[in-house]
Amino acid sequence: MSYTLDRIIADVSLDEIDARTRKALADHGFGVLTEIDVRTTMKLKLGIDMPGYRILGACNPKMAYQAIGIEPRVGAMLPCNVILREVDTGVEVSAVDPVASMQAIDNAALKEVAGKVGDMLAKVVGEI
Repeated sequence: MSYTLDRIIADVSLDEIDARTRKALADHGFGVLTEIDVRTTMKLKLGIDMPGYRILGACNPKMAYQAIGIEPRVGAMLPCNVILREVDTGVEVSAVDPVASMQAIDNAALKEVAGKVGDMLAKVVGEI
């Protein structure tokens, strides 16, 4: 089972995909709570150059509230991360598959919520 929902978009910049990703997330009720510029961090901390790589921590408050109500410690697995990374053929977008990430929790109600969030994130990735 794959643990991400993936798409490669050719002939675009990382910044353009970032903007498109944020819009698609917002269109589906997600906000970006955190952002990590991995390329800059690796350069500053390790002196290593690498292709563009960003991690956006996305959250749909309604779905997060529902999940926390079902399983209070699920917050340890939130938010839903979306990765934007430069590859040879363009920019790859990878969103966490919530169903895969929730496999460790034996709770059918939570898995149902994860499925809904997964469907939403699949639409986000498809619309970028």
